[in-house]
Amino acid sequence: MMRLWFMGSGAFAARCLAHMSASLPFERVITGEPTRAGRGLKETVSRVEETAVALGLPLERTGLLSRNEALMGALGASPPDAIFVVDFAQMIREPFLDAPRWGCFNIHPSLLPRWRGAAPIQRALMNGDAETGVTVFRLVRKMDAGPVLRQASLPLEPSATASELYEKLSLRGSQIAVEGVQCLQNSMDNMTQFLKEQDESIATYAPKVEKAEGEVSWLWDARRAHDTVRALDASFGAYAAVRGARLKLWRTLPEPGAGGEAGRVLRFSEGFPVVAFGSGALRLEEVQAEGKRRTGGGEWARGMRLKEGDFL
Repeated sequence: MMRLWFMGSGAFAARCLAHMSASLPFERVITGEPTRAGRGLKETVSRVEETAVALGLPLERTGLLSRNEALMGALGASPPDAIFVVDFAQMIREPFLDAPRWGCFNIHPSLLPRWRGAAPIQRALMNGDAETGVTVFRLVRKMDAGPVLRQASLPLEPSATASELYEKLSLRGSQIAVEGVQCLQNSMDNMTQFLKEQDESIATYAPKVEKAEGEVSWLWDARRAHDTVRALDASFGAYAAVRGARLKLWRTLPEPGAGGEAGRVLRFSEGFPVVAFGSGALRLEEVQAEGKRRTGGGEWARGMRLKEGDFL
């Protein structure tokens, strides 16, 4: 019988674990220690821990892997066939990297070697890519550079958001991960036939998105602003300046053929304000004023008493 471990912490990893555990036997699920934050330093467990507990999977918490002697002892005494490492926030080094029979594998939400790094979904959207995808690859010492086991592409619709892509790519990535493991199980240890090296000459990188990158200017092209909004909807959100205050932009929609002086309310479409940018215009469908809850763009506009022709 196949023997697999899973290492992960974040929401993307939790989604993958939930999907994969329906088809694969994980004998260990390893996640980070709880964090403490907020009033009273309340303890918060990882999303992977929540999922593992809900599914009844064997769970272990760990600090630094290099200091976890019990886990390293188990690895040495009875190494698994493979370890899936997803959204784990620790660099995987020896002895974990090469001890498993087939090695360690990652599910990465991009078409590697494009968008290696911490924020592939956000960078693909901010760049206006027409296509994205998900890659299952074998871990090596260099970040996101290992040989590819399986890969699947997905067209990027102009309305697609990061939130939607996390769901779609975790599901598709889990499906091809299961397919890949099943191939390895039947490979008679000749797994090189299923692995394809990445082309280093076309690699691009997706560094973590800083909060300052969420600032949107009314002088921008409307498509650039829209791409920023949809890229950040699953994190801290994009924002624009409105009469000296920040307005979070959670959901926008391009308005074909509309345009005018940047920052002007051109009209109302289905109750939502349509605002001109440096080029083009966006309909503000969901926003959040400073210190307020998220709300529909129309409700916010009524509260601001905005009318056609007003400047933001």
